[in-house]
Amino acid sequence: MKILVINGPNLNMLGIREPQIYGSETYLDLVNLLNRYAEEKKIELEIYQSNHEGDIIDKIQAAYQKKDGLIINAGGYTHTSIAIMDAVKSVNIPSVEVHISDLKKREDFRQISYLSYVCEKTITGKGFNGYLEAIDYLMTK
Repeated sequence: MKILVINGPNLNMLGIREPQIYGSETYLDLVNLLNRYAEEKKIELEIYQSNHEGDIIDKIQAAYQKKDGLIINAGGYTHTSIAIMDAVKSVNIPSVEVHISDLKKREDFRQISYLSYVCEKTITGKGFNGYLEAIDYLMTK
């Protein structure tokens, strides 16, 4: 199984940005956790992070017919990017939306997720473990 994990804007600032919301673990901690888990599960995992909407769209499109699953934490683009939503929809890859924090307990503008319209599952508020849950879910597809 080949899974692409995409992390959007500001995820590279984990451990620095609002640790009271996102925790003190760093982006490197997340990457290391995911790589260890993928090795344990014997799956191929590609992890990508960008602060640029077009780069995220390009990466999603490049996964077409090459990846078996997509995990996406689009950060702030979750609530604003119809273009990322359309890209996920267009590649027709089983997809899971993940958020480290619980969006239901956040600001009003974070209550809308365009990705939720096209992802099979949304996991929020479980910290880094949400990514592991997403991997497990995709492995059942």
